[in-house]
Amino acid sequence: MDKLIRAYEVIKSPLLTERATRLTKYNQYVFWVDKNANKIEIKKAIEEVYKVKIEKIRTLNMKGKTKRIRWGEEGKTSPWKKAIVTLKEGYQIKAI
Repeated sequence: MDKLIRAYEVIKSPLLTERATRLTKYNQYVFWVDKNANKIEIKKAIEEVYKVKIEKIRTLNMKGKTKRIRWGEEGKTSPWKKAIVTLKEGYQIKAI
């Protein structure tokens, strides 16, 4: 149970954007992950939660964007990390 809790700390949520949805036909899925997680932790977490085998993982650190709050004031969104996961042949994530 402890491993499963850690897995959900690493994987924040799947990303369901238009581009991420297009990647599913190439057996690739996109996840929002913990900023401090490395590829090994991400691989173990996804294999634990979704019961699949992973072929390759690419990670990207996304910068925070500048946003206007009110009356010309500027704020900034937090930086975050995403992982593009390629599954081995024959595996698929149905929940996404």
